[in-house]
Amino acid sequence: MNNDLIVHKNWWQRNWKWFTALAISFIFFLFVLFSSGFNGVLADYTKAYTDIELYNEAIEKAGLNKRVIEVLGTIEPINNMTIINGTVQYSKNNKSIQTTIKITCKNGKAMLDISADRTNETWHYKKINARVKKPIEKAETIAIITSTE
Repeated sequence: MNNDLIVHKNWWQRNWKWFTALAISFIFFLFVLFSSGFNGVLADYTKAYTDIELYNEAIEKAGLNKRVIEVLGTIEPINNMTIINGTVQYSKNNKSIQTTIKITCKNGKAMLDISADRTNETWHYKKINARVKKPIEKAETIAIITSTE
């Protein structure tokens, strides 16, 4: 009979190879993420996600436009994912925004292009356009607000 003592290795001794490879890969991923400028895009989306009043006011203004009502009908409220699925670009130290979101309406779908400047915690819209996409036979761009500059 063999009475040899079996010595079990601890967790680090058993797993150091895959743990080290995973840690190096994670550090490389973070380096690439922060050096690529993606963190600025991520910051823009995070800021836009918190500026929901910007979108609600723009949708309200679009919903009052006679041509939008005629072509698209009433605009349905947006959800939180709508902003993330759109495009967002802040400039001028987060005081100016260019953004596009998809809106769903009773009679179709459109993209809402918004350009605005923030002054004293209030958004002032320079441009709001509704680009009708569906139904395709009604495709057009409806200017809701155009800049007076």
